[in-house]
Amino acid sequence: MLERQQTDILILGSGGAGLFAALHAYQAAPHASITIATKGLLGKCGCTRMVQGGYNVAVHPADSVERHFMDTIEGGKWLPDQDLAWTLVTTAIERIRELENEIGCFFDRNPDGTLHGKAFAGQTFDRTVHKGDLTGIEIIGRLMEQIWARPINRLEEHRAVALIPDKSGEAVAGVLMIDVRTGAFRLVEAKTILLGTGGGPTMYRYHTPSGDKSTDGLAMALRAGLPLRDMEMVQFHPTGLLAGPDTRMTGTVLEEGLRGAGGHLLNGKRERFMERYDPKLERATRDVVSRAMYAEMRAGHTTPHGGLYIKMNHLDPDMVARQFKGMVERCADCRFDLVHDLVEVVPTAHYLMGGLMCGTDTSTELTGLFVAGEDAGGVHGANRLGGNGVANSTVFGGIAGETMAAFITDNPHWRSFDEDHVVAEIERACHPFRTSASRHDTAFNGLREKLLDAMWDDVGVIRGAAGLRRGLAKLSDIESELLATGLPDTDRAFNLTWHDWLNLRSQVEVSQAIATAALARLDSRGAHFREDYPEAGDLATSTYTVVRQAEPGDLAVTNAPVVFSIVAPGETILKDAPTAAE
Repeated sequence: MLERQQTDILILGSGGAGLFAALHAYQAAPHASITIATKGLLGKCGCTRMVQGGYNVAVHPADSVERHFMDTIEGGKWLPDQDLAWTLVTTAIERIRELENEIGCFFDRNPDGTLHGKAFAGQTFDRTVHKGDLTGIEIIGRLMEQIWARPINRLEEHRAVALIPDKSGEAVAGVLMIDVRTGAFRLVEAKTILLGTGGGPTMYRYHTPSGDKSTDGLAMALRAGLPLRDMEMVQFHPTGLLAGPDTRMTGTVLEEGLRGAGGHLLNGKRERFMERYDPKLERATRDVVSRAMYAEMRAGHTTPHGGLYIKMNHLDPDMVARQFKGMVERCADCRFDLVHDLVEVVPTAHYLMGGLMCGTDTSTELTGLFVAGEDAGGVHGANRLGGNGVANSTVFGGIAGETMAAFITDNPHWRSFDEDHVVAEIERACHPFRTSASRHDTAFNGLREKLLDAMWDDVGVIRGAAGLRRGLAKLSDIESELLATGLPDTDRAFNLTWHDWLNLRSQVEVSQAIATAALARLDSRGAHFREDYPEAGDLATSTYTVVRQAEPGDLAVTNAPVVFSIVAPGETILKDAPTAAE
């Protein structure tokens, strides 16, 4: 059964990007029909609510947007889209005021009443505004209240499975969804659509994002023929909790502020090791620390669960307990004592710097489709600074809402669907019901375990051509096994096995894009490190990768030159700062 409905503005995703887009769209076009569709429950799913550390913004008199910008560009190894990065750092100031004064968020303050800035790695100023170590819950909780107070429609527990083009193929006409509660397909016709589903590299053995993340948005964009940039740039957060294989707590983040506050990393021999890898020690950028940790692990200097340790017990215990209350409680849930003892950690897949290409107004090359948050690529380049993630989502989510409101004024009509495309996408989603071989949940568990191992072992923290080719071969085998795995078509309502199947297919498709881009990049930048090409190459001739799917299973990678629209390598926009040449 195919149900149909219409809305002026359709927002896919209910994280910081989606909720901000809805609020800004409503403010700009209060008479428009606005619908938020989310895979889970509004405000209870996604990654923004899981943000611990905070929000990067240059609000201190001694700081500046220029300084924040240079930290972002240098942290991204000169690969960010500089216009996007400048939009991020300048608009973040407006957004933090909006969060406080209009949305109602409470952030920690200094004794003089100014916003407290936490120390985060890779930054030249302590600018990470926060609410303890559970900032995301504060932001999403307040945003959710604002959404409930407005006539904004909600499609909860609705999974988007395909972007549906119009008959010309040059514009988007709507989205095909599955109502998880009934199993019915729903075709939502929209004048404009925001892709804000969040990326989430959950295809790795150790990962931080919530379990509902399966890279559906990027998979849909790939199948629509849209360009994804920087897909090889997968960020590993250095300190994922390592509590053994039998708990979903393994992989969840112990926030960067622990290292910023003076926490030490130790190997299995209880030796502090970062001095061998970077003079900034534990406050080096995430990519550097993760590689150092991986090198220690590969050398066999590991803890009982195969990881390393973080140590906080040399610091003031009252400070640790007060400032990192959430982290202390998280560790206690796994029988670790963060205040007084060592805690086992491991690098954990955290964020996709890559994503759908877009402009500063969040527009894409498909007319009517906009993108914000982790589904968008280009802002962070080769490495995201901690604290720039939630800033990115809220900044560009708000811009997207305003842009979409203006778009429907100029484009007031719904577009005609490509009905054949709708039929094909329904058939695609129902593939497991059309496959004769019927297997049980254990089959999916086995395939998922294969995916986790393939990506961690061959497309992980440290890469090489042989491993990447091996990983691509494994991904092809996993895809073939998945397509040969059928399901009984008895009851589609809350059929979680069906959704596991769909999750895995999206993850495999995006994993193939990551591995293909990683194989094509013959240098090492930020999160992408090739043992066979360890040098960064000439910064002045930097390129970024672009992945497209021409035909199903056929990915093409091209390289495009980075445009240094604001500052070139070796230069700075900071006043009175020496250049690299000096």
